[in-house]
Amino acid sequence: MKKLIASVALFTFAFAPFVATQAGPAEDIEALRAYFKKNMPSADFDDYKNGIYTFNKGAREQWEEIEEFPPYEIDLDKGEELWGKGFKNGKSFADCFGKDLSKIRVKYPFYDSKKDTIRTLEGDINACLKDNGEKPFKWKKGNIAALSAYIAKAGEGQKITTMPKGDKAIAWYNKGKTFFYAKRGQLNLSCADCHVYSASKWIRGDNLGPALGHTTHFPVFRSKWGALGTLHRRYGGCNKNIRAKPFKAQSDEYKALEYFEATMSNGLEINGPGARK
Repeated sequence: MKKLIASVALFTFAFAPFVATQAGPAEDIEALRAYFKKNMPSADFDDYKNGIYTFNKGAREQWEEIEEFPPYEIDLDKGEELWGKGFKNGKSFADCFGKDLSKIRVKYPFYDSKKDTIRTLEGDINACLKDNGEKPFKWKKGNIAALSAYIAKAGEGQKITTMPKGDKAIAWYNKGKTFFYAKRGQLNLSCADCHVYSASKWIRGDNLGPALGHTTHFPVFRSKWGALGTLHRRYGGCNKNIRAKPFKAQSDEYKALEYFEATMSNGLEINGPGARK
């Protein structure tokens, strides 16, 4: 058993040159893309915005048919309603985010130097509500997912520009990078084990999605959930799948992970919300 574990560890190290902690964001991006290009040469970089449908032709055809009448359509209507609904003080979400919906989603996540934290779209939605004396939404689903989906849809087609600059921003990036590659849970797996080294491979009846493009299509309507859910809801579900205790939505751990993954997806188009199994 010890020899088997050692062999697996050696395999992982040998095929993970981009794990080196000394590498910066630009070097990490280059190395990760080179890895996918070498191991999945038939995939076009721009197509990674579609997640697993980059690889599975049959599933992609089904997904494209689903997207003609998306199961999250009612959520987009709800999101539009929430966006247009004024607060008791006479203000609205437009006073927090600006009136141009198409320019909002592409900004997130980003590093806030004044507060030394990563700001996410969902985090700023609830901050806007609190600042205006309104009750915040629940983090994982419902109104927050609907409004996030409406904002994401308006920004569809714009390219992710997330790129850490400055020591403190890079420190947050490295925190997310460490989380992504660290083993955890009773199954002793990392995010990278599934979404880099085993990307596109079968796990029971599903293919494992690639790390490239992870943040492009959220929030998503999952058939398993029967509802729309946020990225941090998915992070929690992944942790549970490997029998690790999940962190709370919008925890520093998940915000850093989102920041890292968005950086890795720099240059890909936003195409959320999406439908997934």
